[in-house]
Amino acid sequence: MTDTQSRWPLDDVFVLDSTVHGYNNLPENIMPGRFHETVGVQLANTLWMGHSRLVPPNEPQWALPFDRFQRACDPDLLGRALFAESQTDMCIYHGVSLWGIFRDGGSPLSVGRAMRERWPNRVAMYGPVSPWQPDAIDVIDRLVDEDKVIGIKMYPMDLIDGQIHSYRLDDPKVAFPIIEHARKRGIKIIATHKAVPQGQVPSEPFQLTDVAGAASAFPDMTFEIVHGGMAYIEETAWQLQRFPNVTVNLEATSAYLLLRAPRRFAEALGEMLAVGGADRVFWSTGCIAHHPRPFIEMFWNFQIPEDMREGYGYPELTDDIRRGILGLNHARVLGLDVPALRKSHREDEFGRLKELAPPWTGGTRESI
Repeated sequence: MTDTQSRWPLDDVFVLDSTVHGYNNLPENIMPGRFHETVGVQLANTLWMGHSRLVPPNEPQWALPFDRFQRACDPDLLGRALFAESQTDMCIYHGVSLWGIFRDGGSPLSVGRAMRERWPNRVAMYGPVSPWQPDAIDVIDRLVDEDKVIGIKMYPMDLIDGQIHSYRLDDPKVAFPIIEHARKRGIKIIATHKAVPQGQVPSEPFQLTDVAGAASAFPDMTFEIVHGGMAYIEETAWQLQRFPNVTVNLEATSAYLLLRAPRRFAEALGEMLAVGGADRVFWSTGCIAHHPRPFIEMFWNFQIPEDMREGYGYPELTDDIRRGILGLNHARVLGLDVPALRKSHREDEFGRLKELAPPWTGGTRESI
């Protein structure tokens, strides 16, 4: 693998990164208060350790320096990593509603807005909503009317007045009004952070048992399990099997398991495929948590081991399934015209590149 390698063999593969973030982990962005600071510092350190350690062996170029990662709320840094330095064609920027931990939530929507303004055919947004916001319904209206989001991102806990507050997605009094209003405003996708607790917080909010009730109550909405397969593998698969409106987003799973525990990744993906979920699994690297390119290439070359296919009944990971996961599945759910998008991409600043750029060539050290 070289930094200037051609896009081949992925030239004809549509790659949609279903979750990207811009992080601001600087100490001054962490909310004051002993407990807030403890959780905020833990979360910032967890993100940094994942970024710096989850790189291919002997290839340190895929990780940013610490001080640069701390101030990674940079549209240009993200955009170039995705579209100039990897085979990614399009992304979904996720805002995160952790305003009790970070002043800007940790992944401010302003970064997504700036990216979409520059590359409107490559960037879409999921807007963050928390039921603990007193004006949550009005927030949905602003996200739809002003930010033109195509989905809502929900996080199952936050710190409110120094206390941990969590909720279930199937709570008819807390979550259902948000889902109902999003549906009323034309939003069809609710993405929910699951499987990966962040810091010294309870594990229960990150379990999947509440997704089923929401999917059953709103059969015309799509529920996207973010970090699907990192934990609760069997439950994730059975959600896919039982509910046709449940999808799985591989953020974190694509990096942690694919690089460090490939048989575990094979188990997670194999369970999803075995229950008929091949068309509802979405690719994600969580960029800027990880540089997208090495993981895209690892996944394209990945195969579920033959002994696991024979022993557990997992299907072969065909090129058609890979293409679906890498972008076509999410594009179908969103109603995207992929041929038209790819035609527009060939005419922009990234489409005119003849080869992939070296990693992390965008942005400036001063950017936030």
